[in-house]
This record gives sequence, C-alpha cells and structure tokens, in this order.
Amino acid sequence: MEEYIDIVDRNGQPTGASALKSEIHAKGHLHNTAHVWLYTAEGNILLQQRAASKAICPLLWDVSVAGHIDAGETPEQAAVREAKEEIGISINEAQLIKIGVFECFQSYPNGIIDNEFHNTFIAKVAVKLDALQPQKEEVEALKFVSIDQFNQLLKHSETNNHFVASNTSYYEFVVAAIKTRMTI
Repeated sequence: MEEYIDIVDRNGQPTGASALKSEIHAKGHLHNTAHVWLYTAEGNILLQQRAASKAICPLLWDVSVAGHIDAGETPEQAAVREAKEEIGISINEAQLIKIGVFECFQSYPNGIIDNEFHNTFIAKVAVKLDALQPQKEEVEALKFVSIDQFNQLLKHSETNNHFVASNTSYYEFVVAAIKTRMTI
C-alpha cells in the first residue's frame, strides 16, 4: 500500500496537506525524509547498496538507512521505523544524533521530481553485518567501510559509479560529523 506523505513548506514544516508518494514525486511537492548513517566505535560506516529495482540511482551505494517520513510522523519516528524495515536493526530515538537538514531538489529522466529535505541523523551501533536483514525491495547489499575507504571511494565517485556523485558535499559533511562524534 502506498504511503501518504506530508507536504511541507520551504522551511520543511508541514503545510497541513498530505498526498500519496506517487503524487509527491509526480508534482514535485516539497517533503521530508529521514536519513540514518550508522557507524561503529571503530569508525566503520554502514553503507547500503540501493536495490536494482529502485527508480532512482539503482545499485549505487548510499546512506545506511533512508526513507520518506509518513504523514503525521516525526523524523525520529521515521528513522527508527526505516532502520527496522530496511535492514532489521532496532534502534531507539535516544541513539539518534541529528546533524542537520539538507535540501535535495532533483528531477530525473523517469519523470520523478524529488524535492526532499533530508533530516539526517548519525547513530553509533554495535552490530555484525551478518545480523542485519536487508529488505529486498530496497537493499541490494550492505557493507561496512572505514572512514579512509569512504573518503577514497568518494574522491573517485565521478568515475567509479559507487556513490551518488552529486551528493559529494553532503557525504563529506556526514563523515566529518561522524569523525567529530567519535572523538567525544
């Protein structure tokens, strides 16, 4: 069943109207998403390879967990829900550290107009890769990479077809936030 999503204003605040996800993307309504970047005490970052069936950026590597914030849901509630749905990990709102809200306004050749505000969190976890349960419709594969590996992959993202190259500054901000949090 397709979910309803709140339409938001230029500040990411709900307008009181909501629409089906398909309408949101067809008409380019502004909306919120939740992104959760998971990392370990050793500084390894969990990456998700987008499923081959995804309409946008299939098979590219990206954020650990991400999804639309359902109508009436908070960013934190969406983050917890998406973590459980996409990779089978249970986290709680207290683990989430919000590092910002990032505009991502893009149109794609398939007609999707994706005008999102990424409510972005980081969370430290202690989990083994084989304990995670990827949702087939969303996730092709999962892997942990060190911060150095992440930076090397990002440095060559224009040619290695690994990350979404247009999101480089966003990825750099996330890695910096994780590195800062690791020193606390």
